Amino acid sequence: MSEISGTTILTGLLGSPVKHSKSPLMHNKAFELLDLDYRYLCFEVDTTTLKTAVEGLRTIGVRGFNLTMPNKNLMCELCDKLDIGSEISGAVNTVVNDNGVFTGYTTDGIGFMRAAADAGHILTGKKMVLLGAGGVASAILVQAALDNVAQIKVFSLRDQFYGRAENIVSQLNDRTSCKVYLNDFSDESKLKEAIAEADILVNGTSVGMAPKVDGCIIKDEMFKDSSVFRPSLVVSDVIYEPQETKLLRLAKEVGCQTFNGMYMLLYQGAESFKLWTGKEMPTDTIKKLFFS
Repeated sequence: MSEISGTTILTGLLGSPVKHSKSPLMHNKAFELLDLDYRYLCFEVDTTTLKTAVEGLRTIGVRGFNLTMPNKNLMCELCDKLDIGSEISGAVNTVVNDNGVFTGYTTDGIGFMRAAADAGHILTGKKMVLLGAGGVASAILVQAALDNVAQIKVFSLRDQFYGRAENIVSQLNDRTSCKVYLNDFSDESKLKEAIAEADILVNGTSVGMAPKVDGCIIKDEMFKDSSVFRPSLVVSDVIYEPQETKLLRLAKEVGCQTFNGMYMLLYQGAESFKLWTGKEMPTDTIKKLFFS
């Protein structure tokens, strides 16, 4: 990698916590592989300090940055412009600075759709069941609808995300050709019926993530119903630690094809990289180095 100089361009990640992030590894290696005079750093910033940090980054002329929890929603209010995905979802995970104008994007959903394609599943025209309505789930929901998934049935607890989900679903039904439905996760019979009709089931929640690896968002008994969990059903989990959650293990045992969230992380980063540099991240190499 070239030495840092007076022309080195800064990118980075704002969130809390950020010490565990793989983003610096993959972005800095990609910059090196393409001989780009860029660097990517992590900054411990939460919602109490985000506005001040963003103004500082604008002042020093940073090229762009990523947002992770808990900053994605607040960043929407701090951008000058938003892409359609961020506008509908109310969340930003990537900012591009063009001469002081900050444009917000959401690349998480793009990452998911590309990861699905990478696993051999083209979702255009298909039926999806999506579990959860938080930040990652909302990003997947919006991008799947924009990418012409035919139908999405969202199942969410009536928690702090439910009202926002109602607004997103309404906008998607108005602005896309996708038919989107929001359901209460506690309605088990409706959930079983939806999964039985779906092409893909996606867990967009943190249930089953380390260290609570024994958790599964679907009750064990449901896997025994061959009309619900059958070999033609694809099951995905946004979690990548562990790489095989209980949900994916049980689905695989009854013949479902499965994939986790690891490559979603890679491909959302690749989309950010392209927005900042105008170049494609060498994802095949990055995948072998950091995601194998």
